[in-house]
Amino acid sequence: MKNFTLNCKGKLLAVDTPIVMGILNLTDDSFYDGGKYISEAAVLARVEQMLADGATIIDIGGMSTRPHAAAVSEEEELKRVLGPIGMIHKHFPDAILSIDTVRSSVAEAVILQGVSIVNDISGGTEDEQIFRVAAKYNCPLILMHRQGNLQTMHQEISYTHLLTDILDYFTRQIGKATEAGIKDVIVDVGFGFSKTIDQNYSLLKNISVFEQLNRPLLAGLSRKSMLYKLLNTTAENALNATTIVNTIALQNGSAILRVHDVKEAMECIKIYNQLNK
Repeated sequence: MKNFTLNCKGKLLAVDTPIVMGILNLTDDSFYDGGKYISEAAVLARVEQMLADGATIIDIGGMSTRPHAAAVSEEEELKRVLGPIGMIHKHFPDAILSIDTVRSSVAEAVILQGVSIVNDISGGTEDEQIFRVAAKYNCPLILMHRQGNLQTMHQEISYTHLLTDILDYFTRQIGKATEAGIKDVIVDVGFGFSKTIDQNYSLLKNISVFEQLNRPLLAGLSRKSMLYKLLNTTAENALNATTIVNTIALQNGSAILRVHDVKEAMECIKIYNQLNK
């Protein structure tokens, strides 16, 4: 992988070796860990453990994006994330926090509470004001690929050419981010979103193609259905499969692993680093 430096609201984050983004779902309906981290004690314990295990970024979300998830209002999303983010920032002031949202208003509210990275699964297509917000506060913006909208993104799977179509999408959306004044963009090809199982594995095999965008690549593969459906198991039993695909992603240029299981992802990175000394 290439070396990158991300400016997170004035704090420089060097990505000269792969890093881990730990997932914190503040929802009751996420596909794997919904409802686990609702109380204050559970949230702080989870964050403390992920940081101790080696997470560089904590990615916090208040709206599930699993198939058939119920729609969440802006007010409800803010209610879920605003207080916990302020609490996390108070207890772990040096931690780099990311917000998983498609709404510019939510992003701006939590940036003021300590968030310094915006993770938009719509890639800026749901609410284009998110470009303005990320630029205003000097936050890196994670652009994920998907087709359709929040209601249809798990059904839209038609491509003229998978890799070329996704490259064209990122070229357009990175252009919008640059025009808005965003300095740092992170690319997430969107495993599990608007893709069949075969398309997901083709993307994993060829993820190095996206290095030509000259942006850090984020791989979000943790316990996803492309793993457990292929193996006829469940998300709860997909840790071994996650470790395998995380290793493949690292070998193909990924700079950030977004995971539920930080310790195991860090072990992948340590072995990868040893092999590439």
